[in-house]
Amino acid sequence: MAARVASNVRKTEMTMSDSELALRARDGEREAFGLLLERHYDLIYRLAYRFCGHAADAEDIAQDVCVGLPRKLASFRGEARFSTWLYRVVLNACRDRFRRQAALGSLGVAFAEVSALTRADDREAAGRRCWLHEALGALDDTLRETALLVVAEDLSHAEAGEILGVKEATVSWRMH
Repeated sequence: MAARVASNVRKTEMTMSDSELALRARDGEREAFGLLLERHYDLIYRLAYRFCGHAADAEDIAQDVCVGLPRKLASFRGEARFSTWLYRVVLNACRDRFRRQAALGSLGVAFAEVSALTRADDREAAGRRCWLHEALGALDDTLRETALLVVAEDLSHAEAGEILGVKEATVSWRMH
């Protein structure tokens, strides 16, 4: 009987929207928080990796986001989709890490590591990846973030605008 009740509770949680889960997690429900992480960890890691281009840094950022998420959920009001809100949280974590690295002068080290990774078996693909990360690194923050959301995350200009807190037309202009 208890197993069937637990199974029914899990099925109910699986059908809940992300916003409902986030609000429940904000109120201290561990199961809701765990399910949110299950649903969105890949997005957190993927965005962090695309922003920084280094697996170890992406793992650190993802871990920082996951550890800080219970505290940050207090700011989730449910006005936007949870995934939109989460994109902002991850982007802010990436920005913070990028600023810390720049302040410590380790940005050159990070690019050297990316460059070393490009010596993989597939030289042509590795060269394109290196070029892309260098090109993205040369852009100012607003253009880089916009390009990552639209091109790498395949978000619409409207979705990217909502995440970045700018108008859709601004995103279109930046992409142009």
